[in-house]
Amino acid sequence: MRYDDQAVAFGCGGDQLYGVLSLPEQPSPRGVLIIVGGPQYRAGSHRQFTLLARTLAARGIPVQRFDYRGMGDSEGAQRDFGEVELDVRAAVDHFMAAVPGMRDVVLWGLCDGASAALFYASQDARVRGLVLLNPWVRTEAGAARATLKHYYRGRLLQGDLWRKLFSGQFDAGAAWRSLRQLLAASGGRPRADTEAAPEDLPARMLASWSRFKGPVLLILSGADLTAKEFTDLAGASPAWQQLLARAGTTRHELDEADHTFSRRVWRDQVADWTANWVHTW
Repeated sequence: MRYDDQAVAFGCGGDQLYGVLSLPEQPSPRGVLIIVGGPQYRAGSHRQFTLLARTLAARGIPVQRFDYRGMGDSEGAQRDFGEVELDVRAAVDHFMAAVPGMRDVVLWGLCDGASAALFYASQDARVRGLVLLNPWVRTEAGAARATLKHYYRGRLLQGDLWRKLFSGQFDAGAAWRSLRQLLAASGGRPRADTEAAPEDLPARMLASWSRFKGPVLLILSGADLTAKEFTDLAGASPAWQQLLARAGTTRHELDEADHTFSRRVWRDQVADWTANWVHTW
């Protein structure tokens, strides 16, 4: 299907935000708003968001991507992903006005863009769905445990490590110091959901997902520590497991994919899953 890429600008808190609207010739009544992970701008790593927007638009789905205040071309002071609710609302307002006949919006986010999408979704009835890729639930202990479990364990089984060690090409002292730091950071069991402080990122993510009642598409990379930290967190928590088992939640995994789905085959699969999901509910 034919589509046009259009530069857009809209206001937010006295600043101007800039983005791109990919508008199909015959747009569907449901659009996708790409929530950028940071710190980066609307094109994404290896033009990931640009290519996604164009692929979806070619399948009839209107897509808007934009820069937060303080990022890319947008004005204002840079802010954290947990403080972009006004930016997202301004983008939804513009998107709905720019595409007459569009009834609702899906927020699509990778990493802390997924976290920002979750924080906002339940506040706006126009947001009917979420696509979350490798959600960011980072804590120091969680990251250390994920690294020990999913990196160091596999690394010890790799022959090249031992060849470098015995040939003197490997700095065993530095590796041991790094391992000790990770072991110290990972100490203690994961906190139960009821014990987590309100400002704790995983607790805030859990509460935000619980409040959102629309369908969710969760896409996880198999070769990414951010995704592994999320799956470890969810696997240790009955509350998270209940959310992931909730009706309307669809889960896909790409076993070999890295954090940003950098290969074409991975990028195309993500776009295909997204388009099919948007069209079929």
